[in-house]
Amino acid sequence: MKKYTYKVIIIVAAFFMVSCGNEDKKATGDSSPAIKVQVHQVTEANNSPFLAVSGKIQSVNSADLSTRMMGYVTKVHVNVGDKVNKGQLLVSINNTDLQAKRAQIEAGIIEATAAFNNAQKDYNRFQSLYADNSASQKELDDIATNFEMAKARLEAAKQMKNEVNAQFAYSNITAPFAGVVTSKTVREGDMANPGQPLISVEAPGDFEVMAMVPETEISEIENNIEVAVLVKSINKTLKGKLTEVSTSAKNTGGQYLVKIALDKTEANILSGMFVTVQFPVEKKSNFDMVLIPTEVLVTNGQLSGVYTVSQSNTALLRWLRLGRTYGDQVEVLSGLSADEGYIVSAEGKLFNGAKISIQ
Repeated sequence: MKKYTYKVIIIVAAFFMVSCGNEDKKATGDSSPAIKVQVHQVTEANNSPFLAVSGKIQSVNSADLSTRMMGYVTKVHVNVGDKVNKGQLLVSINNTDLQAKRAQIEAGIIEATAAFNNAQKDYNRFQSLYADNSASQKELDDIATNFEMAKARLEAAKQMKNEVNAQFAYSNITAPFAGVVTSKTVREGDMANPGQPLISVEAPGDFEVMAMVPETEISEIENNIEVAVLVKSINKTLKGKLTEVSTSAKNTGGQYLVKIALDKTEANILSGMFVTVQFPVEKKSNFDMVLIPTEVLVTNGQLSGVYTVSQSNTALLRWLRLGRTYGDQVEVLSGLSADEGYIVSAEGKLFNGAKISIQ
């Protein structure tokens, strides 16, 4: 019995030693180093009393060219970036059917012309006979009717030729003004369909800005006021003048469309560049906005958030509700309040619960 008792004691002691060892590992197993991070405090944006909205630069003269007929593209005469002159041929579409139709119409014009000339001679002849009382009024009326019908058929044939010639303009796409080719969506052999954009042309030099103004501020916006336009990509501020203000937000989701004509500038601006437009209008809001840099945002589908610091000194992903964008910052409507900290950079990959060390 003693032998069995000793064996049981040894087994139990070994079990407790293993258990204690496992507990020691659990206690000290999370030995990964803390991720070094930099933290900024949220500040309320109260330094600018003026309204600022986002917008985009576009060319004043721009055109998306398409055709009104269906056919195969036989030749694309230009490439993106090419400079073109007004009336220069850009795209050719197969027009064999139009050529056949024009040939038929020209043959019809020859036939109608011959019939008209013959009817005119008969009419002139019967007018002389009627004047000499050698033809009756009924005969003259019949000849006059034939003459008018022949005249109408000739005119109809000529108008059909004009119609076909107008269709030829849609088989040869030309530049409506001098400019630069900015996009090309077709190649030789593609099928061109009516209304399908084939090529885009812009006239460089004259630019404007399209921007959206919220409904709470649109009543203060008036035409011809001077505005400041910050071009984000080149970090330059340009001057412009408000030229158009929309009075309806039916199709723009509660935002009102405004157009700003930019002054002539030597800055290297291009269509599509994003800008921030500052209007000389005081904000109506009586509260300060919470702004954070857009570069610190973490996105997952349609959700946007930012990493904050928890009480246990770990990374905590907090989802936010965002508002308008102001330059390189975005307004936080909820999820983050003033004087809270958020992580702006990390020397490693952050995740929920990751140990962090604030530098």
